[in-house]
Amino acid sequence: MGFAEAMEHVAQLFEGIGAAVLLVGLFVAVGISVRSWRRSRDGRQAYQVLREAFGGVILLGLEILVAADLVRTVAVAPTLENVVILGLIVLIRTFLSFSLEIEIEGVVPWRRAFTSGATHIARAAGRGETG
Repeated sequence: MGFAEAMEHVAQLFEGIGAAVLLVGLFVAVGISVRSWRRSRDGRQAYQVLREAFGGVILLGLEILVAADLVRTVAVAPTLENVVILGLIVLIRTFLSFSLEIEIEGVVPWRRAFTSGATHIARAAGRGETG
């Protein structure tokens, strides 16, 4: 097995992990939301918890998928065409991440302290516990 083939497998592993994070994260976010609803019987709060938790999961999944694209482009096929495609993919995913951050937080990123996808999940889980 050559270097390029090994890096292709690494990129595929990152893609699998990214997909698993999204799938498992959906179930965890729903579980946190259901727990929040059971404790408070407030549908709006449960919905907000679901949005924050799953929004954080999506952000984390996007970051992992970008890593897969980076490995594939830089290590496997570093052609100008692939670098341009990677740039477009990263630009689109960055826009999606930016939009999700604004949707979840309600403010633009430079108006608040830096938070990560994991922070959103932890905050949503805390809301689910406190009801």
